[in-house]
Amino acid sequence: MMKRMMIYLAVLFFVVQQYAVYAQTAQKPETLQLPVETVVDKIRGGLLGQILGNLNGLPHEFKYEKEPGQVKNYVPQLLEGAQTDDDTDFEWVYILEMQKKRNVFLPYDDIELLWKDRINRRIWCSNRYARHLMDLNIDPPYTGNVLLNPWADFNVSGQFLCETFGLLAPAMPQTAAKIGLNYTQVAIDGEPAQTTQLFTAMIAAAFLAPDINEVIGAGIAAIDPKSNTFKIIENVKKWHHQYPGDWQAARRQIRDTYTQEGGAIRDMNGTELNTAAILAALLYGAGDFAETLKLAFNMGWDADCNAATVGTIVGVLEGYRKLMSNEWRIVDRYQNTTRDNMPMDETITSFADRLVDLFEVVNENNGGSKSVSGQALVYNIVREEPKPLILIKPKEALKSELLQREPVEALVSKIREGSKEEQARAAYIIVCLDLYPEISKKYPSEWAAAKQSLSGYVKVMNNVFHGGDFKSLTALQQKFTAAGFTAPAHRLTDNEVYSEVVWVDPKGLY
Repeated sequence: MMKRMMIYLAVLFFVVQQYAVYAQTAQKPETLQLPVETVVDKIRGGLLGQILGNLNGLPHEFKYEKEPGQVKNYVPQLLEGAQTDDDTDFEWVYILEMQKKRNVFLPYDDIELLWKDRINRRIWCSNRYARHLMDLNIDPPYTGNVLLNPWADFNVSGQFLCETFGLLAPAMPQTAAKIGLNYTQVAIDGEPAQTTQLFTAMIAAAFLAPDINEVIGAGIAAIDPKSNTFKIIENVKKWHHQYPGDWQAARRQIRDTYTQEGGAIRDMNGTELNTAAILAALLYGAGDFAETLKLAFNMGWDADCNAATVGTIVGVLEGYRKLMSNEWRIVDRYQNTTRDNMPMDETITSFADRLVDLFEVVNENNGGSKSVSGQALVYNIVREEPKPLILIKPKEALKSELLQREPVEALVSKIREGSKEEQARAAYIIVCLDLYPEISKKYPSEWAAAKQSLSGYVKVMNNVFHGGDFKSLTALQQKFTAAGFTAPAHRLTDNEVYSEVVWVDPKGLY
């Protein structure tokens, strides 16, 4: 009996040991070896593609809505070099600070300081709104919370502020999405955050993928299958299948399905139309760089942003050497025309050098390395499979989370006893969260003082009452009107918006 027991225990120990070895092997991620020159070439190709799409696309921005563009011939070029534009210069600001700190996940305190120091002009829509919420001491990422920023649930900032981050994480789509979300959620949330996951994962996957269909598949795997973004991709794929040789027919389907506000700003600058346009350009372009960018221009809407995204993806697929072999006229310059306290002598090459440097930081942090294999330098990269990092949350859940951070009692205390700045901040949150009826009734004199304090933040109030024409902003305007606020007498000019003024005495402004 004892002998049998010993045999049984020995067999059991062997089985357990073998299962542990199997489990450890099964869970061990794959490590790839990619030639250094290939990875660097694709990073450079992605950045050049992004810049070409952005700047060559600017003449087509918001030009084609009801009908597509008619661009027939397109030759990529940068005859005077590149210059900063919001499609690349937000990321550029972050990239320099990442290099300085040797950290690709800058904390939000640092991000807010960067915005206040460097991102103060040539900003629009959700980014402008987020910047002025910072003046109100509402900190990132709450500046991109859909309950506080009415642009945040549809603006394309989730797309056009993320592409460079995908280049930092070749074959690491989860890491690419995580980096991207750390920065895009300063100004967006919800579905636009799904597009951050979508496009960063696609760019990361393009370093390995043989064709555009596999790239798109990686993007699909990186988003919430219950999201509207997922449904948009499925629809565009369906229309491409129905009309394989007719991109105009697919565009009509996109326009008719996703135009939703009668031609208002959401129908030019909304994530639905623009995500669909990007997918259509990629599918019909079939991996050809110039053709894909031309399609992105002709699809219309926010065409420069869309072309920058597809340019990044196809630029990675083709690589820098192949792009440059076309002998396009490209001057190696990246001139700073927009961002304060940033270098004035950057080039496309030096910008790309920064990305290569930061990729090596990311790779090492993720367990990768650089070594010699045979007689070649290689990067050892721990490969990741794409998957969604964040899911769509209902607004009630977002409200509950926000109230955990900003309890009603604390907001009331700031209304009653806080400084002018604290009163204004609390009043803004109270209106956005529909808390003002009870609070204003219970504390009428304190509420009146808080209203006065908030009204002096003229840029914030300009954003609320003169910020555009779309449903979520109209709903917010109605809340502020019901809470006793009135619109500023005139809409601020861009010069006034970009001034250093934060608060003014509201007397005479309303």
